[in-house]
Amino acid sequence: MERLTGLDAAFLYLETPTHHMHVAMTMVIDPSTMVGGYSFEKVKDFIARRLHLVPPFRRRLVNVPLNLHHPVWIEDPNFDIDYHIRRIGCPAPGGRRELGEMAGQIASSPLDRSRPLWELWVVEGLKQGRIGIVTKVHHSAIDGASGAELMVHLFSLTADAPDPEPAPPTEPDHIPNEFELLGYAAASKLRRTMSLPKLIGNTVGAVNRVAQGRRDPLVAVGAAPLTAPRTSWNGALSTGRTVGFARVPLPDVKDIKTAFGCTVNDVVLALCTGTLRHYMIDRDELPDTPLIATCPVSVRPDGEKSIGNKVSAMFTNLPTNEADPAERVRLIQESTVGAKAEHNAVGADMLQNWAEYAAPNTINLASRLYSSLGLAGSHRPVHNVIISNVPGPPFPLYYAGAEMIAAYPMGPAMEGVGLNITVFSYKDSVDFGFMADREMVPDVWDMADHVRVALTELQEAAGLAPHPEHVVDDMEPAEPAEPAEPTTDEQAVAEQLAATSTRAKKPASKKAASKKPAAKRPAAKKVTTGRAPAKKAAPKKPAPKGAAR
Repeated sequence: MERLTGLDAAFLYLETPTHHMHVAMTMVIDPSTMVGGYSFEKVKDFIARRLHLVPPFRRRLVNVPLNLHHPVWIEDPNFDIDYHIRRIGCPAPGGRRELGEMAGQIASSPLDRSRPLWELWVVEGLKQGRIGIVTKVHHSAIDGASGAELMVHLFSLTADAPDPEPAPPTEPDHIPNEFELLGYAAASKLRRTMSLPKLIGNTVGAVNRVAQGRRDPLVAVGAAPLTAPRTSWNGALSTGRTVGFARVPLPDVKDIKTAFGCTVNDVVLALCTGTLRHYMIDRDELPDTPLIATCPVSVRPDGEKSIGNKVSAMFTNLPTNEADPAERVRLIQESTVGAKAEHNAVGADMLQNWAEYAAPNTINLASRLYSSLGLAGSHRPVHNVIISNVPGPPFPLYYAGAEMIAAYPMGPAMEGVGLNITVFSYKDSVDFGFMADREMVPDVWDMADHVRVALTELQEAAGLAPHPEHVVDDMEPAEPAEPAEPTTDEQAVAEQLAATSTRAKKPASKKAASKKPAAKRPAAKKVTTGRAPAKKAAPKKPAPKGAAR
């Protein structure tokens, strides 16, 4: 038995019928590398043999009576793997958009809190005989960094890696009764109350440090919450989600980083800025002021293997109102330096410490009222978009013996912020996952398509030539044919998901680093960070008929 931390529990309290607090990932795997060929049973058995290595996959919640304190995790004595791992077919033609439509449908339903908080959907029928894996896990169980740690147990470096040692025999967890839960809650609350005066003092000092920095005109600062302009995706959430994917070559991203003398994270933010800028221009809704992004920051100490959330956040500007790509990069660098400095001034563990004092009933009631009354549309947005960047391995990984071709992460949309962009680097690619509210961003694939446009204009601004040989697609051959224009049958997807879900629910037994310009690459011209004439983005080429975009 283990009590949830305040931050882990907060993701439970904030959840409402429209505000789903799970994270997800859509993978594309190539079953041709599986020893003995692919079968659904092989995938299920592969996961079953590793369950003892992945605690979130075995534990379920037990609530404290009257919600007087945070819930506890226990090993589920009635665990049923058939409920959690499900099989479904992808509508024709089985391209990226059809897979994305299915991922959006899967992400649109909350997880069952009476069971371990995860689901895994095996999607068969993709192009080239590939398989999709859509995994959904509640945010109370993992964050981005701990999710990456779990990959160690679910992936291998070769297709024929041996199975892990079987789980040693253990006694099932004792399910605590109400008196035990209340006793644990009382003792924990007493310890927590004793540390409150110190936390208040630390908070006052942190606020003072941030305020002093903002009063100094020579100090770079991050973005300020509640100063964001309104966009079409800032409002009250609906129950539906829509998902889009994009992929760019990692070598191109690194070339841009070197040319501008910035970080890969800055380039990712610049790509997101350009993407959102072009999307809003297409809809004649580009605001005159920068957007504000919330960027989750892992505060997990090096080497720590614990599961759960060790995360904070910083606010940074996305200068979508700036036409010049080079100037946008400079402004992003300036904002991220200030945001990091303010984050350090506040302290990495401030959010976690205050989360321990979260009152379950109060927060859940407030969240439900805020959501049901649609209050997110009645005030200025706190921020516009959530952007996460999770570094992945530069080498191939294998899942049940199948090589992973692509991995598109999908973070949750938040009440008032119906767009989350999560980025994951894998091998020689950078994969973008767009999770959006279906009603506010019904054309999420138009947004995802602009990632390529944003990459091209940054390359032009840096004087870099694109590298066609770097382009790696997840479900298309090197020289795809041009069949008829595909269509996504949303109704077929919804019906298949509903049927599969019904079948599955059977009874179960410190300082910011200074940015020094890197050495100039031979292929790149020198880039200045001052104002430069705006570069016009390369015109977007229409996709060939029938190509999965």
